Amino acid sequence: MTVTRFAPSPTGYIHVGNLRTALMNYLIARKTGGTFVLRLDDTDQERSKQEYIDGIKQDLDWLGLHWDRIEQQSLRLDRYAAVADELRTSGQLYEVFETPVELDLKRKKLLNMGKPPVYDRAGLALSEAEKDQLRAEREGYWRFRLDQARTEWVDGILGPVSIDTASVSDPVLIRADGQVLYTFASSVDDVDMGITHIVRGADHVTNTATQIQIMQAMGGTPPAFAHHSLLTGPHGEGLSKRLGTLSLRDLRAQGVAKEALLSLMARLGSSQPVDLKMSLDEIAAGFDLSQFGAAPTKFDAEDLWPLTRQRNQALPFAVVKDRILALGVPEEMAERFWRVASQNITTLADLDHWWRLARDGAEPAIAPEDAEFVAQAMALLPAPPYSDTTWADWTAAVKEKTGRKGKALFMPLRLAVTGEATGPDMGELMPLLQKVRARG
Repeated sequence: MTVTRFAPSPTGYIHVGNLRTALMNYLIARKTGGTFVLRLDDTDQERSKQEYIDGIKQDLDWLGLHWDRIEQQSLRLDRYAAVADELRTSGQLYEVFETPVELDLKRKKLLNMGKPPVYDRAGLALSEAEKDQLRAEREGYWRFRLDQARTEWVDGILGPVSIDTASVSDPVLIRADGQVLYTFASSVDDVDMGITHIVRGADHVTNTATQIQIMQAMGGTPPAFAHHSLLTGPHGEGLSKRLGTLSLRDLRAQGVAKEALLSLMARLGSSQPVDLKMSLDEIAAGFDLSQFGAAPTKFDAEDLWPLTRQRNQALPFAVVKDRILALGVPEEMAERFWRVASQNITTLADLDHWWRLARDGAEPAIAPEDAEFVAQAMALLPAPPYSDTTWADWTAAVKEKTGRKGKALFMPLRLAVTGEATGPDMGELMPLLQKVRARG
């Protein structure tokens, strides 16, 4: 059975980059009838917060990305300790003592010699007496001894990948303070939890080679990996500084529709066109990992608004009825209000504007050259309530009185009544108006 996972660190809220990873893993599980695991990678207890755990769950729940089971790394520390002991016994995990300053000096020396700055495995040459002496002076930490050969896999997006681990430093898996690092904990979890497929960012490619070796050292079978492209801004700039403003909760607060967000992220970076899908089943049906490329992918938050507009304008009245009534729209007017306003909104919050205009009237927009004309016209406009024929009857009377016609007739009247050059059909809007400020 297919088992995928989304493994965020609860050190902040989910952003669009995280969502892309979560969605791809979710869709793979959904298409195959498999299991989608939410795993909270919270071994960094100082930065991990309950509010972020709650936020991650809320965001995924809003999107409909419901997990089949949830795991939490902070509850598995004993398991990591047991595997670490096994790797120490096998000689795969070894203690080292270099300080950051000492490591930096080593790196600089190698670079000056034109060599890659790879850790020299000095820790492996230490005798027990030397280790004891160093332990009396400083805290030791633990590196994984890589098999310095090529690690190869067929990537679900990148195709055949081959990493020469001789060019990679033995990774630190356990810090001096005992904290288990991501590379290790994730490898243990993926084996223990039977993860069969992992989709994640291309920045993890080298890390994947390391994790494959850790899993194999445990006696586990590595899952199938796929590495999606990284997101850039609309002009190719890095998103790292903007991701905080692109959190899902911020986009939601701005009125972005979840269907718009899911539809865009499911196709972004693929050869398939982006089109609005109203359900995850529709999105899953068209999802194909092989359609995605390796090149950096441009993301523009502005692309979410046409999709949001399309989704909202297509909603049936029954879905928005309660929201409309909550604005104060009389029930007998509610359906008509939705029919008129719906085609002139992007977010559902825009409904507030149209009800305020209907209830309170709009500030007239009257050009100086039209002031006399508008005054004449308003003298011919009766007080509300208005009917389906009010606009046609009124404009006909104004035309007869002033001799104006076409745009010179209609546009100044629209601006005087609504304050806007565009908007709903005036014949449809007039019966909703409870006040026209331009009448005085």
